[in-house]
Amino acid sequence: MKTKKRKKTHVSFRINWLFIVVFLLFSALILRLGFVQIVYGENYKREVEKTEDETVDSPVPRGKMLDRYDRVIVDNKPLNAVTYTRLKGVTQEDKLKVAKKLATLIDVPVTTDVFGKSDKKKDKNTIKLTERDLKDYWIATHPKAAAKKITAADKQKVKEEKISEDDLYPLQLKRITKNELLSVKDDLEVIAIKSKMEGGYALTAQIIKSGLTNKELAVISEQLSDLPGVDTTTYWDRMYTYDDLLSTLLGKITSADEGLPSENLQYYLSHGYSRNDRVGKSYLEKQYEDVLRGQKARIQNVTDRSGNLVSQETVTEGQRGSDLILTIDMELQKQVEDVLTKAVLEGAARNRLMDRAFAIMMDPHTGDILAMGGKQLVTDKQTGARKVQDFALGNLTTSYEVGSAVKGATVLAGLDSGAIQPGTVFYDAPMKFAGTKPKKSSHNMGATGIEKALEQSSNVFMYRTILNMAGETYRPGGSLHISPSIFNKMRSYYSQFGLGIPTGIDLENESTGIRNTVTNEPGKALDFAIGQYDTYTPLQLVQYISTIANGGYRMKPHLVKEIREPELDSELKGSIQSSVEPQVLNRITMNQSQIDIVKRGFRRVVTAQGGTGHALYTNPKYRKYNIAGKSGTAETYNQGVSVRNSTFVSYAPYDNPEVAVAVVIPSAYVAGANSGGQSKTITGDVIDAYFKLKKQGNTEVEQKEEDAKTGNTELNGVKKDTNEQ
Repeated sequence: MKTKKRKKTHVSFRINWLFIVVFLLFSALILRLGFVQIVYGENYKREVEKTEDETVDSPVPRGKMLDRYDRVIVDNKPLNAVTYTRLKGVTQEDKLKVAKKLATLIDVPVTTDVFGKSDKKKDKNTIKLTERDLKDYWIATHPKAAAKKITAADKQKVKEEKISEDDLYPLQLKRITKNELLSVKDDLEVIAIKSKMEGGYALTAQIIKSGLTNKELAVISEQLSDLPGVDTTTYWDRMYTYDDLLSTLLGKITSADEGLPSENLQYYLSHGYSRNDRVGKSYLEKQYEDVLRGQKARIQNVTDRSGNLVSQETVTEGQRGSDLILTIDMELQKQVEDVLTKAVLEGAARNRLMDRAFAIMMDPHTGDILAMGGKQLVTDKQTGARKVQDFALGNLTTSYEVGSAVKGATVLAGLDSGAIQPGTVFYDAPMKFAGTKPKKSSHNMGATGIEKALEQSSNVFMYRTILNMAGETYRPGGSLHISPSIFNKMRSYYSQFGLGIPTGIDLENESTGIRNTVTNEPGKALDFAIGQYDTYTPLQLVQYISTIANGGYRMKPHLVKEIREPELDSELKGSIQSSVEPQVLNRITMNQSQIDIVKRGFRRVVTAQGGTGHALYTNPKYRKYNIAGKSGTAETYNQGVSVRNSTFVSYAPYDNPEVAVAVVIPSAYVAGANSGGQSKTITGDVIDAYFKLKKQGNTEVEQKEEDAKTGNTELNGVKKDTNEQ
């Protein structure tokens, strides 16, 4: 029995120790939990409530545009901006509070016609408020009065399901009086800011105002803690170094308010754009959007369950867009536009119907567009004054009857088809057909071969050529019979030169001209042969004359020469991502000897005493450039008045073409008036500008080479010896 008692005591002792250990462990656990709860409780609570991570993109500057000599044409201008990021769970009261606070810190230009026509001048920051904007604000700030706008009868209709709950708000809006709206007249800035805040998308920064003054920026930055969702940033706007020079071709980008174009919304969203991104909406800006857009910075926003922003972290740094190097020489472009502006003003002073002029210059061997000038005289709707504005775009979007300028294509079509031979001679005298007026040239030229026909612009030679192509024999006084198939045959030939078809230029909305559909009148085929039937663009004309100048190769015209990597240092050139190589679209079917006959005729247009472009030879200013070309005068109508379009296509030098030019002046003069030879003057002036600039460039290159040899360099206008220690 004693032995058993001792054993029991030993067991109890061990159980007691076990209880003590368990007690101590539980005590330690309780203490630890208490410590965690008290000290780290709030931190862990926030961690638990972090339920959503969302990555958004931050815009970066677009790529620049530079000319062929690296002069900046389009750049980016940094502007201080204030933004608002709409967070989830934010109430109307919260946004209104922020809007009122912001209105005391920044000056927001506002205009509205609600209280009468506004006479305030608008700028890009001006916010135009509608009556709906003011009514929405009135309801938000007058909840009790707004509630009274809903009658018991309205509520009964909802109960009876005659109207829905959604119909009540429009009823409130409709019943707000003018006097009630007057009560918010002093809050226009607040209303404007709030409308901007509500225009953005969740977790996407919406620009409230760009171009903040330094004072506004400093004041807002100091009070960001009291402005939830508000931040300051750098906003990039497009800057045009040459003002409106070539502006219609450079294109535009959407504003921050416009964001993505609705017609292409899904396309842009599927390519990683945000809804309020600014994108190219026309011409070069749009055509090269994927190059210019850059790589946006990616920022991760962490929000709690209430939608409050907890933290932000930059996931990837952004990079501005790549740069476009254009084929354009902006100094040449400027001089071309000056010449056109003068011509338009002088022409309009003589003839009210002349309101535009074009001159386009292209390297005939590469397709590089060196200058594309277009000027148009428009009437200001507000002042009624007339002013000249850029219309370079018209070179590819508008087309005209161009007259005899296309006779080179007619001759080559005749030679290729066998309708005429190099030695063919026709007697130029009025052609008489039954039931029609005589078809004739400007004067009777007698025996006329190809070169003379081009020199003096014989219509009769072209009429006889197309008759032969159609298999018809001319009988004085007889009927004219030409199969309609001749139109397709001629168009097929013309298309080899780019006339009447797309030129292939790297821009959208190119016009191919107008194809006349009257084919049951045989006389129209004769008109076709002298450029009085279909219409062509200035761009098509310069491709046509380039094809003849370079020996028969139709080159694809282009405005972009290279695409370069962006460089932070504006003085450095980025590495070339890609370059545009010269592209031959087709070789015309005529042989070189046939092309040379036409080229000799084009040279005689300028050099021969009776040549229609002889003014370019008699003027010593132009003579030294050895210009060859072809003039054109087309009879047409403008506002019911018989007018003449004046054209001239050319290249220089004749023996080694460097530049091709097409000049088009629609409605240059009224029928019967003296044309004044404006198209030739423009041609001479722009070719003169090209070679003078080339000479200046060569002089600069030679000077740099000489400096390199002697060890002299010039920096900021001060010559320094590089060998100086």
